[in-house]
Amino acid sequence: MAAIASSSATTLPEGDTLKASTFQRLHPKAYFERFLAENLRPDGRDLDEWRAVSLNVGSISTADGSALVRLGDTTVVCGVKAEIAEPELDSPEDGFLVPNLDLPAICSPKFKPGPPTEEAQVLSDRLNDVLVAAGVVPLSSLCIERGRAVWVLYVDATCINYDGNAFDATLLAMVAALKNTRLPKATFDEETGRTTCSRKTRLPLQISRLPASMSFGIFDGTHIVVDPTSFEEPLLETTLSVAVDENGGLVSVTQLGLGIAGGQDVLMRCIASAKDRRKTLGDSIWTGSVAKT
Repeated sequence: MAAIASSSATTLPEGDTLKASTFQRLHPKAYFERFLAENLRPDGRDLDEWRAVSLNVGSISTADGSALVRLGDTTVVCGVKAEIAEPELDSPEDGFLVPNLDLPAICSPKFKPGPPTEEAQVLSDRLNDVLVAAGVVPLSSLCIERGRAVWVLYVDATCINYDGNAFDATLLAMVAALKNTRLPKATFDEETGRTTCSRKTRLPLQISRLPASMSFGIFDGTHIVVDPTSFEEPLLETTLSVAVDENGGLVSVTQLGLGIAGGQDVLMRCIASAKDRRKTLGDSIWTGSVAKT
C-alpha cells in the first residue's frame, strides 16, 4: 500500500491506480489506516514529517503590507490595509487589529459559493486570539493622537488553494504581512481635528513577537500526525495547534475535537515538537526563505 503513497501513478498499472483512488474515496478511514500501519501517510510523508514552507513578501503593490505563503499545496495570500479611526472611549490609546480569513469556493470543492463559511469564521476568531495573545503588534503603537485618532489594520487573508492546515499557513502569512507593512507618517492637527499623512515617509510597524503555529492531528487515539492534509483532517479525532514565538516561548495551545488519549504526555510531546519545528523555521523564513524538514 505504501507504494501508492507517492507518485505511484507512473509505476503502477493504470487499473491499479484507479482501484486505489476508488478505495480511497469509498473507504477513506480504512485507506488511511493501511498507510499508518506502515508508519506512512498517503502523501508519502512520515507521521512526524512537515511539509515544505515558502514565503514571499511585498507581492501586492496596492496593500500596505502583504505576504504569500505556501505550505505544501495549501496557498494563502494576505494583505494589510490601514485606515484612520477614532479609538474606543475606554482605550483611548489603542488602535485596532482586524484579522479575517476567506475560504472561497475556488480553493477547494469542499467550500461552496456564498457567505463566509462557519469554518472560516472559526479560523478567523482563532487567528485573532493568537495575534492578541502574542501581542504581535502592540495596539498602543497604533495611536496617532490619544483619544482622537488611531490606525485600524485590516489583515485580510484569502486561501487560493486548500490542502489542509489553513490555520498554520494563514498565521504565518498574517505575521509576515504585518512585518512587511509600512504606514505613512501621520500627524494630527488639533485646530482642524484632521489627520495628515505624509506621501514620502513610511514607517514600519512595531513588531514585538513573531509567533508561528504548528498543528497536530490525533487519529484512533494512538497516531499523531503533524501538518495534516485536507484528506486527513476529516478523519482526525482531535487537532492541536501550538503557537510558539521566535524565542521558543509558548503563545497558545488550541484543541479542536475530542479529548486527547494519553492526556498530558501527548500534549507535552506536541509542544516539544512544535518548539523544535519553530527553531527549524528560524528567523530566515520572515525574509522570504524556504524552510524544509
